[in-house]
Amino acid sequence: MLSHLQVQLQINGLWKFLMAKLLQLPPKFLPSEWHIANKNQYHRAEAQRSRSERLVAESQRLVEDIDKSTRKSQSDVNKKLEQRLEEVRFWKKELDDKLEQLVHETEDLLSYKSRLEKALESFKEPLHITERCLEYREKRVGIDLVHDEVEEELLKEAEIIRGAMALLTRTIEEMSEQIRLNRLAKYNLEKDLKDKFTALTIDDICFSLNNNSPNIRCSENAVRIEPNSVSLEDWLDFSNMNVERADKQRNNSLTLKALVDRILSQTASDLRKQCDVVDTAFKNGLKETKDARDKLAVHLAKVMEEIASQEKNIAVLEKAILDQEGPAKVAHTRLETRTHRPNVELCRDVAQYRLIKEVHEISHNVARLKETLAQAQVELKGLNRRQLALQEEIQVKENTIYIDEVLCMQMRKSIPPRDGEDNRDWAGGFRPEAVC
Repeated sequence: MLSHLQVQLQINGLWKFLMAKLLQLPPKFLPSEWHIANKNQYHRAEAQRSRSERLVAESQRLVEDIDKSTRKSQSDVNKKLEQRLEEVRFWKKELDDKLEQLVHETEDLLSYKSRLEKALESFKEPLHITERCLEYREKRVGIDLVHDEVEEELLKEAEIIRGAMALLTRTIEEMSEQIRLNRLAKYNLEKDLKDKFTALTIDDICFSLNNNSPNIRCSENAVRIEPNSVSLEDWLDFSNMNVERADKQRNNSLTLKALVDRILSQTASDLRKQCDVVDTAFKNGLKETKDARDKLAVHLAKVMEEIASQEKNIAVLEKAILDQEGPAKVAHTRLETRTHRPNVELCRDVAQYRLIKEVHEISHNVARLKETLAQAQVELKGLNRRQLALQEEIQVKENTIYIDEVLCMQMRKSIPPRDGEDNRDWAGGFRPEAVC
């Protein structure tokens, strides 16, 4: 065991060591470190200040933008309300006008049922021919199955015939119902007008409000869409439908009041004109199709010529590639042979570098020739595909020509003559087959 003296000496030595450590001077930095530390402080302070300045500027811009946006939004709402008031006023006037017109057109309906039934029967054959033409033209194939002028005019012709037949049928069937329908349309107009008046009153109040108006307040559930509300399109459709219904009933009343023979005469005239338009469209369409067929034939001939030219070009390229084999072998043989020069004669002379360059040139040229050959082969395949496409398209055109010229136009010749017919008097010698 250590004696008391030894322990005391050890404690004194440890104490002296600790005191020596504490009394050591703090570490010193280099001037460069001092400057770097100062610059870091400058930069941090400058960055912090810049961020603060940007935030202040952005805050000011945000406040200004929001204030400007609020004023602009309220101004825009006022304009929209004003436009809405004008729109409702416009439709209210339209409804008022239609209501006034309808009130004066609910009486004095005349009956010409027997004449209308004869006219209705006369439209069946022209409609059948038009529908057959449309069915035949559905057998066109490829790109020729197009909604062209001929089809448009045929559809228009069918629409005119069906419209005339629908008009006659509706007039026959609805003769006893016209007054009731007029009253129903009148009821719808009056109800719509009442709603328009209420809406005008409400929107006018809304338009007059401003930020200083009394009795303005924030509502808890103001921003909502009523479940029973309708879209603007539905609103327009509703009023427009009421107007159209009123016009329809008024026009039906006017039609029934007018002389039926004049209506039928005009209808027959319209149908005759449309038949002529369809025949002209057929002729123009045939001319256009034949011109297209002839042009396709010209292009087919040119493509076939180009196929022959491209085949020759491929043969030339293949021969050019083969022709490079000889010079390549010569250059490689020369390089290989010159590797056997003895000692210092195995020199990288000008001839050696030129031979190496020649090998690279030949390889590059062969690669270019092969690339061109591949492109030429691709073009040849494209030309072959184009040849088949043109041949198929020519067949498509021939099919269309057959349908329009042989099937449709020949069939339309069976429509009774349209010139010189007297369609003015259904009761006195009117021939209903002359309508088309």
